[in-house]
Amino acid sequence: MSETFPKDVKLVIKQFPLPMHGYAKKAAVAALAAGKQGKFWEMHEKLFASQKDLGDARVEAIAGELGLNAEQFDKDLKDPSLAALVDKDTNDGVRAGVQGTPAIFINGKPFNQRTLEGFRLAIDAELKKVHSQNNPDSH
Repeated sequence: MSETFPKDVKLVIKQFPLPMHGYAKKAAVAALAAGKQGKFWEMHEKLFASQKDLGDARVEAIAGELGLNAEQFDKDLKDPSLAALVDKDTNDGVRAGVQGTPAIFINGKPFNQRTLEGFRLAIDAELKKVHSQNNPDSH
């Protein structure tokens, strides 16, 4: 949707590893570490596809497949600021009422209609609110 509304929509991704998945937090940190080398989405997708056999060896193998600088990736995996960011995102999600993933919010409100048309309608409605607040005489 950010391509359709480039000046009006900002996509924000937050990490919310579910506690029932033992490797989820490490996987979230791995995606952020790959992101430091411009490969967040590639790592995210490969981790998601490999979720049944995730472990340190699999993450290292994916990093190799993506052509990441192994030394930098290993250093970033151990960076406490990335784990702290995952914890902050998780705590923010809990405060916002997130109970599972994926969770989508539009202007701070939970959004459950996950069709392209549903997104378009919700964003259009929010933009109309903003425009009417900014131009009260335009009603």
